[in-house]
Amino acid sequence: MSTRSVSRNPVGLLFSPVLWASAWYLLAYLVIGWVLFAVAVTLVVGGGLLSLTLAGLPVLLAAAAVIRGFANFERARLRAITDPVQGAYREVTGSGFLARIRARWTDPALWRDVAYLFALMAPLLVLDFAVIVIWLVLLAGITLPAWYQYPHQTFAIGVSGNSQSAHGVQLGYFPYGPHGHPSWGIYVDTLQKALLVAAACLILFLLFNYVLVAAARLHAAIARSLLLAGDDPLREAKEVLNRPGPLARRG
Repeated sequence: MSTRSVSRNPVGLLFSPVLWASAWYLLAYLVIGWVLFAVAVTLVVGGGLLSLTLAGLPVLLAAAAVIRGFANFERARLRAITDPVQGAYREVTGSGFLARIRARWTDPALWRDVAYLFALMAPLLVLDFAVIVIWLVLLAGITLPAWYQYPHQTFAIGVSGNSQSAHGVQLGYFPYGPHGHPSWGIYVDTLQKALLVAAACLILFLLFNYVLVAAARLHAAIARSLLLAGDDPLREAKEVLNRPGPLARRG
């Protein structure tokens, strides 16, 4: 498996296609992961429940086709991170509707697709979500000087029920306003504080980009290990038959 090199210069990485391809790979999964899971589960569960009758057999066959289609879609998405991946599924050897269903649902390749689309969806979503949220928060922090003065909040003062208002962004715990006690953190209500926070976020953002790229590559490595075609015992023989020569297949 080959991957694009990552710049050791944080500024260089910021303008590298590796970073933005990784961000897109994680963001896209947060959106489509739920869709793939919901559609596939609906078909599989529906086919399983209806399998006691003949009506469930077409649903099971359709579910297998959908799972393969979703897996192929995920294989195509891997091109943003690593080399293209090809799947290999068993061919239907028997004839008839039941033979097709048996061939699909006894294929180890299909169950590897199921493992990726179903079993690993939750941990992969948690990983991608955590990384993307931190990345976006740091990115928003860089722009803080442009909008820190717009948020407006009201705070209770003491036990008398009085209240006061203040503008700014609280990064921490300020139940009684920016000057109340107890409190911890930094309350951004001046341009100087906003610039300080933005500078800190910029440094953290440049460093966290490496975490984002690593998370995308970890996700891609897991997907690749499950969606990559398994070893075919007839692979060498098929390669010989496909080579030019007296044994080559005739079109």
